[in-house]
Amino acid sequence: MSREEQVKQLLSRNVVDAIDRAHLERRLLAGEKLRVKLGIDPTSPDLHLGHAVVLRKLREFQDLGCKAVLIIGDFTARIGDPSGRDKTRPPLGEKEIKENMKKYKEQASRIVSFSSKNFEISYNSEWYGKMSLWSFMSEHKMMTRFAVQNLLKRKDFKKRLEEDNPIGLDEFIYPLFQAYDSVAVKADVEIGGTDQIFNLLMGRSTMQNYNFPGEIGQDVLTTPLLEGTDGARKMSKSYDNYIGLNDAPADMFGKIMSAPDKLVEKYFLLCTDLSESDIKKLQKELQPKDLKERLGFEIVRIYHGEKAAREARENFEKVFSKKEAPTDMPELKMERSGAPLAIVVRGLASSNSEARRLIEQGGFEIDGRTIKNPTEKLELRGGEVVRIGKKKFFRIKI
Repeated sequence: MSREEQVKQLLSRNVVDAIDRAHLERRLLAGEKLRVKLGIDPTSPDLHLGHAVVLRKLREFQDLGCKAVLIIGDFTARIGDPSGRDKTRPPLGEKEIKENMKKYKEQASRIVSFSSKNFEISYNSEWYGKMSLWSFMSEHKMMTRFAVQNLLKRKDFKKRLEEDNPIGLDEFIYPLFQAYDSVAVKADVEIGGTDQIFNLLMGRSTMQNYNFPGEIGQDVLTTPLLEGTDGARKMSKSYDNYIGLNDAPADMFGKIMSAPDKLVEKYFLLCTDLSESDIKKLQKELQPKDLKERLGFEIVRIYHGEKAAREARENFEKVFSKKEAPTDMPELKMERSGAPLAIVVRGLASSNSEARRLIEQGGFEIDGRTIKNPTEKLELRGGEVVRIGKKKFFRIKI
């Protein structure tokens, strides 16, 4: 693929906003080694396919010779990004932030090349930890550069005001912190999901206020938000509709197969390396089930390798098409005498009431026998195969 084709694809596939598209295209075609910023707040330990969409776009810039500048928001994580939120995020402690950062970096490195010369990582505590409140307000004049009216135009803030939900002053300041990150690292481009457009444009105008060369500020590029497996809300651990990068191959494949058919094309575009023409061809040639299996194979292959992807597909066929138990399954340690309720709680359910409901609805099976009495006495010998719900299999260990 020529550079012109690469640039065209970078600025069109999986892109919603590109500001200023013409300016950015000229610089990329000229071979400029742009500094492309992506900020991530380590507010949870897990990345999922939704996070991967923008990370994959960052890797595209890297493959064009640009420098990927990853900002870990260890300072801003203490505030919490208000984007898309209808309530204030609980504050995180230093220990939790450090643990999340370690896991974030490990997962992000599967997509972005950390070993490349075209990579740079920074923590925004590096500058905010040294900056006094007086410096932030007086020397940098960050509190006087923006009007409250502009902040109140944010959809999330406006919605919360209308619903009389509180907005912390720290949340008002968050966009200013994210904007100054761009100044600190001298970003040429900043990328993010469409829910970040306000923050990204804030960074662009902040750089203009700091009189960066040309007084243009960073260019901005946004990617679509990825719906989760429920087919409605954006992918999020909070909604339990996510496909984690750390999910086991079989779990990742199974979650993809459970997603609504209407999302298959979008998942192919946002989450795989297949070209748009190849995706269209597959849509014509394959039946819906086979198409979704191919999608699962392609995504699992990216994060776990081809062998694991092939085994995950075979395992899915064995369990769900042939109604057989998987070859590999986790062990569930139990006493010799037990009841379905105790087994389900230990294996999957978060409460006794949830476990009881699942069993009474036929969601518990041991060695092929469905049991609907939660308190039935079971004499266990070890080695029994237990199915909980539709997808979870365990082998009893005494």
